[in-house]
Amino acid sequence: MDAVHGDADGPGVHEGGQFGHVSMRDVARRAGVGLATLLRHFPTREALMEALLHGSFEELAARARDSGASPAPADALVTWVRECVAWTTAYRGVTVLMAAAIEDPGSALHASCVALRAAGAALLRRAQEAGAARGDLDGEDLFAVIAMLAWAGDQPALAPRAGRLLDVVAHALLTGRGAPSGGDGGSRGDGGGGDESA
Repeated sequence: MDAVHGDADGPGVHEGGQFGHVSMRDVARRAGVGLATLLRHFPTREALMEALLHGSFEELAARARDSGASPAPADALVTWVRECVAWTTAYRGVTVLMAAAIEDPGSALHASCVALRAAGAALLRRAQEAGAARGDLDGEDLFAVIAMLAWAGDQPALAPRAGRLLDVVAHALLTGRGAPSGGDGGSRGDGGGGDESA
C-alpha cells in the first residue's frame, strides 16, 4: 500500500484539504489500486487514517515529552497547543475522527489519540506544578480545547480569527504568572480595554 501512504499529503486523501471526507473508493482510485485491495489492508476509514497519521501522532507526543523539561512551562504548553492546532487544522476533517476515536476503544485511531492526550496532559501538569496553568484542567479538557480550536480553523468564516482565538484561549488556560510571552494576536489583547466597552 505504498501508493496510498505516498498520497497522504497529495490529492488522494487530502484533496481540497478535506482529509477526513474523501471516500475510500476515491482513495483507491487515486492511488491506483482496487477498492477491495484497499479494504483488505484498511478495513475502515480510521484504520487508513491511523496508517497515514501514526508518525505525526508520535512526533507531536514526542515534542510534548521533550518540552516537559523547559524552564518556561507555560510557553512550552502554549507552543505545543499551537502545533497541535496547526496540524489538525491542516488535515481538515481529521478533528471529528479524533474526537470520536478517543472515546471508542475499538477505533484504530484510539491508541494514538490516547497517547497524544496523555503527552499533553503531562505537559499541562508541569505547567500547573509551576503555578503557570489553571489547576482545574486536565488532559481531557486540553484535548477538547485543541479539537475546538482546530474545528474553528476549519470554518471559512472563523479561520481569519483563528490565531486571535487561540491567544484568547491560551490566556484562559494559564494563570497570571503563566501569561504567554507572545502570540499571533497578543498585541490586540494588551490594550483592548476600549474595544471591549465599544
